[in-house]
Amino acid sequence: MPKYMDIAVNLIGSSLEKDIHRVVEDAAAHSVTSMVVIGSHLEESQQAIGLCEQFPEQLYSTAGVHPHHASEWKADSAARIRSLAQSSCVLAIGECGLDYNRDFSPRDMQRKAFAEQLALAVELKMPVLMHERDAHEDFLAILTEYRPHLPAALLHCFTGNKQSLDAYLEQDIYLGITGWVCDERRGQELASIVPYIPDERLLIETDSPYLLPRSMRPKPKSSKNEPKYLPYIAQYIADLRKQSIDDFSAVTYKNSRTFFGLEY
Repeated sequence: MPKYMDIAVNLIGSSLEKDIHRVVEDAAAHSVTSMVVIGSHLEESQQAIGLCEQFPEQLYSTAGVHPHHASEWKADSAARIRSLAQSSCVLAIGECGLDYNRDFSPRDMQRKAFAEQLALAVELKMPVLMHERDAHEDFLAILTEYRPHLPAALLHCFTGNKQSLDAYLEQDIYLGITGWVCDERRGQELASIVPYIPDERLLIETDSPYLLPRSMRPKPKSSKNEPKYLPYIAQYIADLRKQSIDDFSAVTYKNSRTFFGLEY
């Protein structure tokens, strides 16, 4: 039976928060044995740690500041993340990066918060979980500066083109693929380039409760995505790559555990 690790779920402050126990149980019933709860700002990162303590070895977390919250970055933010990262359930710094699509924070603040979190990951010798949307050139420039010193780097929810794919692979980073690839409107380009991602650099995720796979039949009654749908996404991607689901799930599970420094 394949096992899965969902490398990015948004359980705190989302529509899934009130149903967390059921969400975790349903995930386990669908062979999603572990998942990483995203910390997108300092308070959320703290809450994620508290949640993980209720579900040891099922839930892990990140600690960081998402570009949407970069305007909240203060002189003591790095120190606060450093403190949060001492918790055993915190496996990576992030979610950090750049988002020029929404521009919820000024771009100069986004760049500052991103660079300082990469520097922190270097200092702590921790992996980093990153976000990039419509900001490829600036993102790549900052990443390239720190990448030689980072133990491991993951761009989650990758939705770029072949050019950006090649550039990121050149930086030897992991790429997380979501149910975006199942969207016949927006995901066609991603679906066409997923076969070019090397086995050893591919991770899978739901980014719950967002990005419910549009191709699911029958459609779930709720529009909320959940970790229990990760096996569907895995099968969809395996088909695109012409791989058996057993081989694909084994490789991506191993990659996930390796990236986060867990046994597999």
